[in-house]
Amino acid sequence: MSWKSRISALALALAVLGGGGLTATPSSAQTRTISGAFDVGPGGLQGNFNTLSATSGFTWLMNYFEPLVIYDDKLANVIGALAKSYQVSADQMSYTFNLVDTKWHDGQAFTSKDVAFTIALARNAKSGSVFAARLGNITAVENPDDHTVVIRLKEPTPNLLDSLTKLLMLPEHALAAIPPEQIAKNAWWSTAPVGTGPFRFVKYVTDQYVELAANQDFRDGRPAVDRLINRYFADAAAAISALRSGEIQFTYVEANDVPTFRDNRDYRIIEGGSFVVNYLGFNQEAGLWADLRVRQAVMYAIDREAIIKSLYRGAAKAANCVYADGRLVPADINPYSHDPAKARKLLAEAGWEKINGSKPITVLTYYNAPLTNNVLAAVQSMLAQVGINIVPRAVDTPTYNATVLKVPGNAQDYPLIFAGLQNGPDPSSINPGLNEKQIPPAGVNIARIKMPAVTQALDSALSQTDQAKSAAAYQEVCRATNANLPWATLWVANRYGVASNKLKDFVWMPAPGGGPYQAHPEKWSISQ
Repeated sequence: MSWKSRISALALALAVLGGGGLTATPSSAQTRTISGAFDVGPGGLQGNFNTLSATSGFTWLMNYFEPLVIYDDKLANVIGALAKSYQVSADQMSYTFNLVDTKWHDGQAFTSKDVAFTIALARNAKSGSVFAARLGNITAVENPDDHTVVIRLKEPTPNLLDSLTKLLMLPEHALAAIPPEQIAKNAWWSTAPVGTGPFRFVKYVTDQYVELAANQDFRDGRPAVDRLINRYFADAAAAISALRSGEIQFTYVEANDVPTFRDNRDYRIIEGGSFVVNYLGFNQEAGLWADLRVRQAVMYAIDREAIIKSLYRGAAKAANCVYADGRLVPADINPYSHDPAKARKLLAEAGWEKINGSKPITVLTYYNAPLTNNVLAAVQSMLAQVGINIVPRAVDTPTYNATVLKVPGNAQDYPLIFAGLQNGPDPSSINPGLNEKQIPPAGVNIARIKMPAVTQALDSALSQTDQAKSAAAYQEVCRATNANLPWATLWVANRYGVASNKLKDFVWMPAPGGGPYQAHPEKWSISQ
């Protein structure tokens, strides 16, 4: 455990005892408490927990905020959450949501006006929302009564429900007085957020923990435990140490940590596909990657299969486009098999020595686990062998987001990125990172990609209303990204969580960005 982790753990222990100058947190001897490192892993600490800009961390946020609709715990179907039911018109131009009867944590009624307010705020780029472009087809949000919402569109938008699973509802009465341009950094998110979920916000102690308390009036019944504590650690190793000592009951783990838990009956290993494609993103404004041959050389230089076998222990699948799901990947695309000689030839043809030569190229990433360090070291060595000199720079998530979402962007800050973006369960979820219409502040096309073939393929797939033809449309997206290489697509890795067997009815999915999915945290319990 690092010195920062030891100090953090000591501070939390003092807080539990009522010492150290911190507000006391509830003792597990007095209350039923579940503690976990729910944000360890990709995405990390979200800073001010702003749901409008969140691209990860839903595992935790969903304990106190809720969307209209949500994926089930198999990531197979979209079901109701704050909408007890919904209907789609025959022409797919309007969606009607029938709302549950519930209250905000401060006792005020949740109504259709809150839904209209949230959608309007999310569509306003001034709010710092990542939904502005995704919800661009909405022409009106009507609320004929307090429990009915009708969303009208200018054209059919098959991915609307997927977008709405990530849009967590916000209280109009608490936020309407704050100008949209001041919402993003407002202290409300980390000091007094109000949701409708099974747990209510109590406090956030900076870089140490967030505490939630049971919502006594939750519509599905009072939660089985009194408190949820989200602990923060300097690194994944410190979280694993806390799990083994019994300080916490859950943490995300890297693939190389899994074997140490395999034969231990005190823990349950949860594993599955991540729906996240890891990639090297070529910042199109950097002036280094304009020649397709340079981008192709990067793909040929990296021995992805060797990295998957040796570092991911086989728990990943190479991605030759932005998808790895077989039904979305045509058989005839370029596999970019490892070929350093071909990479060197392409670089020579492109004039790489004049473009950049051996000058170091910063690779910005928010991944900072030991596994990622090893992966990037391997990639660095492989690229060096063909004449590309990269230097990894790992930062925390808030710093990463502030850097890549800045408008106007500064390509010199991140000419190359190592990141991940979800490509499922709805394949449309890759669109925000690649479509030209999603360049910040409208979306999260942080590499500022402007490739007509890619945008056209995405637009065509997004407008496909016939489910029987949808897979074929997304195969064209795969072809376009394989041929044009807006990213050097690397792999889709499995994800893992480890939970103490003291936890009962606990649901965690290795879902992209932490979900959201229906985990029913109100049912979670812990044995003594």
